[in-house]
Amino acid sequence: MDIDIRSLPKVSLHDHLDGGLRPATIIELAAAVGHELPSTDPVALGEWFRESADSGSLVRYLETFDHTVAVMQTKEGLFRVAQEFVEDLADDGVVYGEVRWAPEQHLAKGLTLDEAVEAVQAGLEAGVDAVEASGRPIQVGQLITAMRHADRSQEIAELAIRHRDRGAVGFDIAGAEDGFPASRFKDAFTYLAEHQFPVTVHAGEAAGVDSIADALVSGRALRLGHGVRIAEDITVDFGPDEEDGEEVGMVTLGRVASWVRDRGIPLECSPSSNLQTGAIAVFGEGIEAHPFDLLYQTGFKVTINTDNRLMSGVTLSDEYELLVETFDYDLDDLLEITLNAAEAAFLPLEEREALVEYIAEGFRSQLD
Repeated sequence: MDIDIRSLPKVSLHDHLDGGLRPATIIELAAAVGHELPSTDPVALGEWFRESADSGSLVRYLETFDHTVAVMQTKEGLFRVAQEFVEDLADDGVVYGEVRWAPEQHLAKGLTLDEAVEAVQAGLEAGVDAVEASGRPIQVGQLITAMRHADRSQEIAELAIRHRDRGAVGFDIAGAEDGFPASRFKDAFTYLAEHQFPVTVHAGEAAGVDSIADALVSGRALRLGHGVRIAEDITVDFGPDEEDGEEVGMVTLGRVASWVRDRGIPLECSPSSNLQTGAIAVFGEGIEAHPFDLLYQTGFKVTINTDNRLMSGVTLSDEYELLVETFDYDLDDLLEITLNAAEAAFLPLEEREALVEYIAEGFRSQLD
């Protein structure tokens, strides 16, 4: 496909702030706070993050976040990381991005939850201003995240509501999915629903269909973070076609899969990350085993995301290109998937419609 994917207008829905730092920035911020790193060379440090994420060791994978979170404990650190996060999205052609992060993990140097959110918001706005000054459009919002292994979900939900008109566009829970179901935080989700505040829930990554069902019921999730293991509720039987005898696949959806597909609940898929974390291990070993194409061809509202750009060593354009190479997608496919993301954005209807129109026009310009 002879298309400049990087120039296409894209939407990023699942992108962690502490997983998207520039290696050079980590080195500078670490020096300022006295934090020791595996390397002080930007290239070598970037390679260390990618190798650790690819190691197959959960311990090494989680250690990578120890280093990024450590340099995000001050207003200055949070501001800079947030500003550069936006600039890097824009450089990759992203026109709308939702930035998820857990304020409770950034209080070690004395910040309050509100001060941390305000610092990130100031950085995001500075990034938007810098991007727009260069003649490019971008819009961003915060997804305030609570950690599943902690017991602060109600407090973080209230934090999100306090900042709903000051940058926060949604709520998320992240961390250890297996063993920490959404039902543990049911009261917080009820509180958010009572305040009509949108929720996305990490589900269907480290746990299966039951976790997804719980995210929908207890979590009132409007989107599923990853959600790829919904494919475990899909059966494909192969047999000869009645007319020409060629082998075809007959797809049968279970009740949870039917519910997710029929109600258009968006899936925030992150192909490279899903491969690294073993989220798709039940389907096979390589990226070609990712159920993304099965879900797309079956009518699910799939979207393309990066999850943690630093750890996976990818941009959103890289993930687009990976799926093009793996599943032979064309520009029409990429447009449909991008529009899925635009329509799933936690924005008012009028803004989503404008975003859809802008993206469609940007894709059409590639055909001229």
